[in-house]
Amino acid sequence: MANSKRVGYAVVGLGHISEFAVLPAFRHCKKSRLIAVVSGDKKKAKKLAARFRALDYYSYDDFAPCLSHPQVDAVFIATANGTHARFTELAAAAGKHVLCEKPMANTVEECRNMIDACRARDVRLMIAYRKYFEPASLALKKLIYGGKLGKVRLIHSAFTINLAPEKKVPAWRFDRKLAGGGCLPDVGVYCVNSSRWLLGSDPIEAAAYIWNTGGERYKEVEEHIAFRLTFPKGIVMQGTASYGAAQASFLHVHGERGWAALDPAFAYDEERRLFGKINSKWFEQHWEVMDEFALELDAFADCIRYRRDPEPNGEEGLRDVAVIESIYRSAQEGRPVPVVRGP
Repeated sequence: MANSKRVGYAVVGLGHISEFAVLPAFRHCKKSRLIAVVSGDKKKAKKLAARFRALDYYSYDDFAPCLSHPQVDAVFIATANGTHARFTELAAAAGKHVLCEKPMANTVEECRNMIDACRARDVRLMIAYRKYFEPASLALKKLIYGGKLGKVRLIHSAFTINLAPEKKVPAWRFDRKLAGGGCLPDVGVYCVNSSRWLLGSDPIEAAAYIWNTGGERYKEVEEHIAFRLTFPKGIVMQGTASYGAAQASFLHVHGERGWAALDPAFAYDEERRLFGKINSKWFEQHWEVMDEFALELDAFADCIRYRRDPEPNGEEGLRDVAVIESIYRSAQEGRPVPVVRGP
């Protein structure tokens, strides 16, 4: 593919995040273009294809013809978590690059299969963590790596959303086989990945506690979870995720010389505020809402065009899933457990 050509995408899965964030982002992309959409509901696919000017639309049963489309270079997978591996392996087999929503998959084994499938066909695999490209998160990481905070000692992070009973929520979110879990893989994964990304290392131990207050629909997945991750050099991260509290997200990083907070940290439709106190001096910065999905799509397009391994790649997604598995194991066993990456 010529470097001057825009990378053509098929978006697979047309839920809320696709309809209201991914598909609109193509209007702001400079290196990516929307070619096709794929859904379990072909009428919805046709409707959204028309709205966002996609050339073609398909159902999940028609995924093979979509993958044979000559203008589709890559797929953006935004289906239920439990189907990520299947769609990734099909796309890779067809020689298409893959940008996959997080969590990467439900198990470490599925993640490894996805990585192997993409390597076998020499296609790129990236996991959709927007903060790797948005300026507020990058500014926080620069503070840490530049030594402004001194040695980091603690990280606190939370991401909560309220799936109130009166809200229309897809049934798959409460199905463990399809979702992989509840609030932890859905929103808690942001806290897990952010701590790993900011520290540049992996936790060695996990401890967790789960509680539910929302009745029968949480019989398979958790409504609330609190967890602790212990990193090398004695750094501790405290995380919380919930399906039963108003939407909020933050990252607080505490070092020997000062502290910094990104709040809100993860929502894509709110301004970013980075503030804190370093050597007894307050600071604060603001960033207006920007199209973080366009940044992400174009970053992956560059990886495809210039044959670069993306960041975050499949190995990063696998490591997050390994941490999630350890968190669940700790909650089930009622004790801290080592973080094991598996196969």
